[in-house]
Amino acid sequence: MRIARFSIDGNVAFGAVEGDKQDELVLDIIKGIPFADFELSGTKVPLSKVRLLPPVLPNKVVAFGRNYAEHARELGNEVPDAPFAFFKPSTSVIGPGDDIQYPPFSRELHHEAELAVVIGRLCREVPRDRVKDVIFGYTCANDVTARDVQKREKQWARAKGFDTSCPLGPWVETDLTVDAANDLTVQLTVNGEQRQLGRTSEMIHPIEDLIVNISEAMTLLPGDVILTGTPAGVGPLSVGDEVAVTIEGIGTLTNKVVKRG
Repeated sequence: MRIARFSIDGNVAFGAVEGDKQDELVLDIIKGIPFADFELSGTKVPLSKVRLLPPVLPNKVVAFGRNYAEHARELGNEVPDAPFAFFKPSTSVIGPGDDIQYPPFSRELHHEAELAVVIGRLCREVPRDRVKDVIFGYTCANDVTARDVQKREKQWARAKGFDTSCPLGPWVETDLTVDAANDLTVQLTVNGEQRQLGRTSEMIHPIEDLIVNISEAMTLLPGDVILTGTPAGVGPLSVGDEVAVTIEGIGTLTNKVVKRG
């Protein structure tokens, strides 16, 4: 099931996305919230009549860096022996169609296409064989990075945590197994030109290892998001660019880069 979060006529709701053709998709409005038992209302609205929002509002976004060997090497970094985590604040999250605002303190903004894991239940110290039980689903993400700031400041709070640096969407796909999610095509285009192409099977540490690693340290809450790293091919974004992340079996997340006004 594809679960979207959307607004219509000033109201915010969740809905199940139905249909196969983009111009014929409809949303069956959900009674309640998707992290608990819910029912479909039977009230349906065309996707074209709503504004898609970030599919979840995470308490925290935990991101893992250098989880693809070729990406680590393309930036001159060593491949880490263990998962390497950092945070993006909830204020960095935007949804499909929202603008990525080019931060005025950077001159080198980069795209990073990533598979995002959405947590479905409160959990801590998750055993590897129980990881599947705490996952709600998967969505597309773009770990937008002020690369010059990242290099200059040697830590990543401003470089990766600025407002609009975490596009998520277009919805959460709940029917993928962990095994399937560990072998999906991830690609990114800028103005229709392919920049990144890889598979999640290239990750150094698969999804299970990432969730075991971070849940050893902290409690994860329903709606929290885990970013799993980016394949090689990261590169610059300019004002006016349209950047699209497409992940097999999930969908496409599209955003435009604008000057922060």
